Amino acid sequence: MDERCVVERKRQTGPGEERSGSDWRQMEATFMKAFGIISTTALFLLLGANLPAFAQEEHHDEGAKPAQHEEQAKPAAKQEQAKPQKQEEQAKPAKQEQAKPEKQQQEAKPQKQEQQAKSQEQHQQQQAKGQQQQQENQQQQENQHQQQVKTRQNEEKSQQHQQANGQAQESQGKYARNGQKDRDGHEYNESRFGPNHHARFEENGGRYYNGRREYSYGGYWFYAGAYPAWFYQQDVYFILGADGLWYAVAYNDPSLIFRVNIG
Repeated sequence: MDERCVVERKRQTGPGEERSGSDWRQMEATFMKAFGIISTTALFLLLGANLPAFAQEEHHDEGAKPAQHEEQAKPAAKQEQAKPQKQEEQAKPAKQEQAKPEKQQQEAKPQKQEQQAKSQEQHQQQQAKGQQQQQENQQQQENQHQQQVKTRQNEEKSQQHQQANGQAQESQGKYARNGQKDRDGHEYNESRFGPNHHARFEENGGRYYNGRREYSYGGYWFYAGAYPAWFYQQDVYFILGADGLWYAVAYNDPSLIFRVNIG
């Protein structure tokens, strides 16, 4: 747009006017250059004057920020450091409270063990006393039973002896009299024969003579063709019958009788 104005001016003006216009433009250009230089210089001066202050202020701000952060961080750090201590201090009573039952339990353990040991010892003593009393009762019962058995046996023997004597007296008419002899001349004597001289014989006892088993009684050797089983199971005695023959009789049961011979 400026170029068009200049061209139009050239067209409208004459030669003199073109020269004065050219001078004016040169002055305007020089003035604009000078104004530009002055403005630039002023701007640089202004910036140069404010820049150190701005940098110092910025540096001061930057330096103040860490300090401020440190100052802000110190209470926080102190608070954080104080928290565990406070928590530990708060936890100490709780730990002490927790430790009290444990300590009480540890102190109670020996007492409890001692009580259990005493109770166990008393229980064992009671068991021992009970067992001893039971053994004494059993022993007493056994003694009583043995005494009863002995008494019964003595009574039975007495009864048997009385029965044997009575039967012997009753059988005096059947058996030989004292001093009577058999047909072979063997004398019957009540001091050696009869119920008052009973004895027990063993199956393999006596002697084996002439192919037979003989037993000694009253000074003679007696034998039989066969011996009944009861002969070896109870006491027997020998007598001379009224018929002059010898007989073996069961002491406890005179009805058991069989004939024997003198060897």
